[in-house]
Amino acid sequence: MRIPGGESSAVTSTMGAMFRSEEMALCQMFIQPEAAYTSVSELGETGAVQFRDLNAEVNAFQRKFVSEVRRCDEMERKLRYVEAEVKKDNVKIPDIYEELPRAPNPREIIDLEAHLEKTESEIMELSQNAVNLKSNYLELTELKHVLERTQGFFFEQEGSGDTFRNNIIDDPSNIQTRGRLGFVAGVIQREKVPGFERMLWRISRGNVFLRQAELEKPLEDPSTGNQIYKTVFAAFFQGEQLKTRIKKVCTGYHASLYPCPSAADEREEMLKGVKTRLEDLSMVLNQTQDHRSRVLSTVAKELPRWRIMVKKMKAIYHTLNFFNMDVTKKCLIGECWVPVLDLPLIQKALSDGSAAVGSTIPSFLNVIETSEAPPTFNRTNKFTRGFQNLIDAYGIASYREANPALYTIITFPFLFGIMFGDLGHGMIMAAFGLWMVTNERKLSAKRSTNEIWNIFFGGRYIILLMGLFSMYTGFVYNDIFSKSMNIFGSSWKIQYNTSTVMTNKELQMNPGSNDLNESPYPVGLDPVWQLASNKIIFLNSYKMKLSIIFGVIHMIFGVCMSVVNFNFFKRRISIVLEFLPQIIFLVLLFAYMVFMMFMKWLQYTAKTDFQPHSPGCAPSVLIMFINMMLFKESEPLHGCDEYMFVAQPTVQRTFVFIALLCIPWMLLGKPFYIMFSRKNKAAAAHQNGGINQQMESSTELADSPAAGGHGHDDEPLSEIFIHQAIHTIEYTLSTVSHTASYLRLWALSLAHAQLSEVLWNMVLSMGLQQTSYVGSIMLFFVFGAWALFTLAILVMMEGLSAFLHTLRLHWVEFMSKFYEGLGYGFQPFSFKLILENDEDVE
Repeated sequence: MRIPGGESSAVTSTMGAMFRSEEMALCQMFIQPEAAYTSVSELGETGAVQFRDLNAEVNAFQRKFVSEVRRCDEMERKLRYVEAEVKKDNVKIPDIYEELPRAPNPREIIDLEAHLEKTESEIMELSQNAVNLKSNYLELTELKHVLERTQGFFFEQEGSGDTFRNNIIDDPSNIQTRGRLGFVAGVIQREKVPGFERMLWRISRGNVFLRQAELEKPLEDPSTGNQIYKTVFAAFFQGEQLKTRIKKVCTGYHASLYPCPSAADEREEMLKGVKTRLEDLSMVLNQTQDHRSRVLSTVAKELPRWRIMVKKMKAIYHTLNFFNMDVTKKCLIGECWVPVLDLPLIQKALSDGSAAVGSTIPSFLNVIETSEAPPTFNRTNKFTRGFQNLIDAYGIASYREANPALYTIITFPFLFGIMFGDLGHGMIMAAFGLWMVTNERKLSAKRSTNEIWNIFFGGRYIILLMGLFSMYTGFVYNDIFSKSMNIFGSSWKIQYNTSTVMTNKELQMNPGSNDLNESPYPVGLDPVWQLASNKIIFLNSYKMKLSIIFGVIHMIFGVCMSVVNFNFFKRRISIVLEFLPQIIFLVLLFAYMVFMMFMKWLQYTAKTDFQPHSPGCAPSVLIMFINMMLFKESEPLHGCDEYMFVAQPTVQRTFVFIALLCIPWMLLGKPFYIMFSRKNKAAAAHQNGGINQQMESSTELADSPAAGGHGHDDEPLSEIFIHQAIHTIEYTLSTVSHTASYLRLWALSLAHAQLSEVLWNMVLSMGLQQTSYVGSIMLFFVFGAWALFTLAILVMMEGLSAFLHTLRLHWVEFMSKFYEGLGYGFQPFSFKLILENDEDVE
């Protein structure tokens, strides 16, 4: 069933609304009892209120509206029964494409309840009549098979030497002379025949002669409709005592016994009568089934509306159980969290609810003050919801905390694209995402129960952006299915006397040679690198430096985001005691390393050999950074300079010294500030004549939990020092490990490119290298295998790997710099969410 009207007010949300969670207000609601049902119904349609349970200590069976909830449960039971009968007859239940029905008013509830009662009784009567008719039909069918098969038992000749069969069975007149030999005939389930046969042998000591014949066509169970296979049997015996035993065994094995005359003409006459009754009963069954189908088809059209109305009604009464009744029992009182922007909408809903029942006393809403932490509510639309879900999977943001989802919209697909940079694979992923986006209405209406598909469809905009960014980075890498495009013309001009570029196995690209033009390739990598034997060495250096550059920028941005939280929560002293030492430590060490990379690119050329500022004298940035941290120097080669500029040793020692000073700054600054603040407050209170127990104890560092900060007023100083030491050690060590963690951008990008190249050379090249006509046929199958491996391994498996690594970079390396994620989500009373959750469960 499709739920229309999907986005409500969330569609109109802007990116600015995602910067931080919306401001929430705790409100007290006063509603007249006669208008309570309609008012809560209007609030459920808006979906902007989260009620608090004011009767948490009251047993669920002692609440005021428990009887109404039970009525709804009974109606749901009837609906489930009716729906099961409809599905059993394969009657299609239509979807609702127009506006969903609203919750019924109290008068409509009585009519709906009576209608469901009548519908259930009618369907139960039809079902019982059908079961009775089918039971009669089954008995007559079994009797017909017994009469037909026993006819063969009596007249079958298996050999003249069988004295018992010739003298007794084939000549029933001998029964009297041989001691009154009798028989019983019936039908038994096929799987019970072996045990039935053994039991007859045991009770008679082998004096029962059993004949059996399997029925080829299965019979239908009247109650369940399942197919059952049965066998016709006839047991011949002598004596009444043995007959009684045989009947008890038949009863124990649930065998059906039927009367069967011993005379052939009587059996024939009886068989004709049974066939006539079967024809009449078959006609009655068809008419009954047609009438049942017409009734169920009529009911199926109303079933979705009834189901929605009952679910809404049950949700309303369940929510009313959260309300308290005042002492005069003339007013219902409830408490709820409401977004401040939606307060006018809630006021209007209460007014509409009172007007719907003609109440003369209006309902009203009061905003109350509280120290309790409000729920976190980030208003999203169908585009931003997927990115918000990625953040919420890590942890719901603290109230009014800066929301990383806004920046994740750009950084997530971009970092994914760096690892998944291939124009061809990116086109496949973007095409899949575009198909889901353009057909989202039709696909969402199908309501698939496949969890994997629902995950893909929920992240359709993420997949689309990841594909587009992968196409961009693939274009920069000049990589499409492991091949390159020569769009602007290569900047290399290579000439050899005895070989060409295509046949030279030792082709080395030396930027310092005269084979390179002064102007480089305009965008991305020169396609001639595809042929170079030192391609891997070049790409290693290129992608490794890119990953460090983007990683350091990403971490600096995360540390800077903490300033936004400090400023918003009035903890500006934390900017001095926490942000400044953190950003200084990060910039002076790792941002300086990035700066040296750019300086090396700009200062050193490829045209001179072993002279200061020449490629042979270009120092390694990694070795330089290690020497910088260890306060050591290394011997340069060929008389080259160890440093890139004159004052570099002094600058580096200064940077390391300042960075080391940031560690005690982070470690002791905040605890000492809290300690001196407490002493000053105690001294001020003592001068005023005693400590005021009601004074405001919150400081810029010690915010209340409702404001999104950590409270420190009641925390001992020893624990504050321990916690700050843990945070300092964690930040200092994680700065190193997080920087190294961004190298996964280089590693996965290189692995993806090499795997794509291996797949091309080992699979598709086999078909492309064939020169005979057989090669065209071979290429057809080889291309299928290459396409299958490309989709399964390079797009799906590699894409999932890159997705998970990108998610880790955001959760750990980026969000840990400023994001707490200690809040709880806003769960409004919304009919739309209730219906969607019920559909997911089904």
